[in-house]
Amino acid sequence: MKKNTAIFFLIPALLLLFLVALFPLGYGFVLGLMRKMPVFGISKFVGLENFLFLLKDLRFQQSLLTTLKFTVISVPLELLLGLGFALLLREKIPGNFLLKITLMIPWAIPTVVSARMWEWIYNPEYGLLNYLLKEVGLLNNALNWLGHPFWTLPAIILADVWKTTPFAALLIYAGLQAIPEELYEAAKIDGAGALRRLIHITLPLIFPIILIVGVFRTMDAFRIFDLIYVMTGGGPANISETMSVYAYKLLFQTLQFGYGSAVSIIMFLIIALLSGLYVFILNRKFQILR
Repeated sequence: MKKNTAIFFLIPALLLLFLVALFPLGYGFVLGLMRKMPVFGISKFVGLENFLFLLKDLRFQQSLLTTLKFTVISVPLELLLGLGFALLLREKIPGNFLLKITLMIPWAIPTVVSARMWEWIYNPEYGLLNYLLKEVGLLNNALNWLGHPFWTLPAIILADVWKTTPFAALLIYAGLQAIPEELYEAAKIDGAGALRRLIHITLPLIFPIILIVGVFRTMDAFRIFDLIYVMTGGGPANISETMSVYAYKLLFQTLQFGYGSAVSIIMFLIIALLSGLYVFILNRKFQILR
């Protein structure tokens, strides 16, 4: 009886999960098996042809490489900076409360607003960054940060790190609160310095939290869209075009529903693979702690 009651109460949640997650995913996979272009009245089943074409699509390969670069650089930076800010917030120093409030401001700003703000900061003629670099003598001529083949991606990564580091800092800070002060006091009595306490007490105990933050940030970074689309639209010459931006252009600009869905499904599978790797490492870590 109790089991039937539990199932009854789970039905609304399962139905919602099916409608917002499983059904769109399944329908996207079905579209990925078709060549579907409503503008030209094309709609036919092609099997794995779209997925096989990905192997020789240079633009897809470029977008995948750009996505990997963005993720591999931005996520470790956010975790490292988040850890540093979390450790700073844990210290009882004057102005700590003000620092907490200030740190949350970038995270509270909507991504589109943040992207537009950084776009103005990088403006080659009126941007604050060029002005400051000229004032300190590091730059002689104005640099078009979002139009330069080399500097475009680093500029976007900087904007993303500024925006999302507070998220990592907040979660890691919450994990630090769970560490008993007695451990640090005992380590001090044994003569352990601040660095040894960090390496042998703090990092091992908050490692699961760091992994969890890494999962969230990896998923977000790998499907980054709004920040890049507002700042560069994937340009110049598709240099900053990630998989999500490429999929958007296929689906909503060229209306290639079948091929665009195939790109989206591949992106989902890669994210699922990376998330599974994180979960595996997390489970191994918990088994070691037990």
